[in-house]
Amino acid sequence: MEETWKVVNSLAERLDSHYDRNDEQRWTVQALKLQEEAGEVAEAVIGALGANPRKGHSHDWDDVRKETCDVAVSALVMLVRMGGDPRRFFDEHLRAVASRDTENGTRT
Repeated sequence: MEETWKVVNSLAERLDSHYDRNDEQRWTVQALKLQEEAGEVAEAVIGALGANPRKGHSHDWDDVRKETCDVAVSALVMLVRMGGDPRRFFDEHLRAVASRDTENGTRT
């Protein structure tokens, strides 16, 4: 996991070095990027199912997995770009989600 955060921090630093805007504008653009990546997951699912008659089976489930990874990376980069202690924030949030799911008797 240490390597994951190292890569995510590096990506965030590189993006911030190329975007000379205030914090809220950088965060907004990153949120839009996150939404774009989520749309690519949807496109890949539609392609894996062959649900678009014009395109047919344009993707497979590995494509869906790759696009899902892009969503996860974009979300972690956004968290880093927002400052503070993103790793601590993420870990605390993950524990809260796990605790909530355990209390409800469900697993995600």
